[in-house]
Amino acid sequence: MSAAQSQTTLLSKLEALQCHFTWDLDPSKTNFLRLRDMLVDIGTEEGNSWLGHIYNLRGFIQYKLGLTEDAQSFFNKAAEAFRQMRKADDGPWLAVNYGNLAWLHHHLGDQAESEAYLSKVEALMKKYPSPSQDELHAEIYAEKAWTLVKFSADIELVSDYFQKAFRMQPDMVEWNTSDIIGFSGFYDHCDTGMEADILEKMRVAKEQNPQNLLLAVYYLERRAKNGERVEDEARELAEKVLRNPVSSYNGMKAILRVYRNYVSEDEAVDLAEKALEQHPDVRYLKRCAAITLKWKIIFSSPPEQSLVDRAISLHEDVISLYPDCSFATKIDLASIYAKSNHTKAIAEQMYQELLKSDLGPADKQQLYNHYAKYLKRDRQDQNKSLKYHMKAAAIPHQSYFRGNSIEVLRKVKNTRWNPMWREIQEFLENLQEP
Repeated sequence: MSAAQSQTTLLSKLEALQCHFTWDLDPSKTNFLRLRDMLVDIGTEEGNSWLGHIYNLRGFIQYKLGLTEDAQSFFNKAAEAFRQMRKADDGPWLAVNYGNLAWLHHHLGDQAESEAYLSKVEALMKKYPSPSQDELHAEIYAEKAWTLVKFSADIELVSDYFQKAFRMQPDMVEWNTSDIIGFSGFYDHCDTGMEADILEKMRVAKEQNPQNLLLAVYYLERRAKNGERVEDEARELAEKVLRNPVSSYNGMKAILRVYRNYVSEDEAVDLAEKALEQHPDVRYLKRCAAITLKWKIIFSSPPEQSLVDRAISLHEDVISLYPDCSFATKIDLASIYAKSNHTKAIAEQMYQELLKSDLGPADKQQLYNHYAKYLKRDRQDQNKSLKYHMKAAAIPHQSYFRGNSIEVLRKVKNTRWNPMWREIQEFLENLQEP
């Protein structure tokens, strides 16, 4: 076989692998940086059942950011984490990891090492054949689902992968838990006739995995949305969350949302500050506290200056602690500055700087939507606000912010109270779907 044919054969084998390099995970550099920060905030607490997956994804992100030595280090950590979790030297759960290493060495030009890892994958597949020719191993389905959901993939496809994995290995309750948690946002858009089924799925998952506090909070929130009084349960659950190791998976952000919506904003602020008191150097908790204060300030009229000052201080800390992904926090900080007469000019200056910055479509859409709300709420400039809602809606990217701007525009069109209603009607009629 010639060198060219050998290279073609190697490449076709690499492309047939199930791993991060073949799953079409290619967002912008900004999104990779955000993902990296998100994975850091999950933490690496021993016993975390997703530790191998976290290290695998971090390795792939480091490779995409051009940090190949870091990538290899994380891939090696992933292999060790899987071995410790599974208490075995090999198994199908290493197939994705070996595939990543085969691709990494291929990109580094070390074809011999790449082929060595390809051989390891082939040996694993022979030793642990998949249930059928058309199906993957349960471990591969689970890792693929866990990874794809981080990239805003088709949530129904992700759920299908999780459920296939769980049916094959029903003792792996975390796979079902992750499916329920990942699907929770989608549930809000489901037919109300499905509500009983949704609650039952969540209840069963919680019974199967009683230690998962994030799932417990999601279940509590779902019940609250259905009209149940949950204040006492929320307080009890919050105490458990406080006792748990700090992680973005431990339920703190979710329980703060439950407090804000179903207990009280004041208690939400107190809970966030209590968590931060216990762990003053944990950046994730600073972020949670900053978000909680922001919501209280936005809906206070007028907010206390001491509260505004505390929120500004926290947001500035968060921006410095997340230097690569502080865009949304800067928008929040601008909205807080706008709530005080002393700092309204700073708010406008921040927004202008953000509007001039080089942004991708999704970030631009988010900014336009927030700026539109600021113009109406804090500047009483209704027409300019509507212009920015139109700019947000015109960006062909499906998101909450686009949907929110379109909803505002439709209300204006339907009520016809604003002189711009005809212009808005024409705009909406010609609006293209993403």
